[in-house]
Amino acid sequence: MPIAHIMASGMTGLRAGGDLVARMELSKSMRIKEAKEYVAKKVGVDPIDLSDEYAMRDVREELGLGVITSVPNAPKGIAAKMNIEKVLDTKIKCCDTFRNQLKK
Repeated sequence: MPIAHIMASGMTGLRAGGDLVARMELSKSMRIKEAKEYVAKKVGVDPIDLSDEYAMRDVREELGLGVITSVPNAPKGIAAKMNIEKVLDTKIKCCDTFRNQLKK
């Protein structure tokens, strides 16, 4: 986990695309280059843009993937994670847990 955290932080984490890349590294056992290419393709940017806070701010807002500062009517918390699940075509355990709690 420390290496993935360092890499995600180096890509500015939630401010850009570092959290998305780290998620793919951990959940699908991808190498960093492969994870960057996968995420870039899914969100519609060049891999170099994943670490650009300005470019990714617009992408994250448009796709509802969550941003650091509060934006009115923008998805936050679990809603943003559910959008990340859809965009990256992956499963996130807390989203599954939340859906199961809604069924009860």
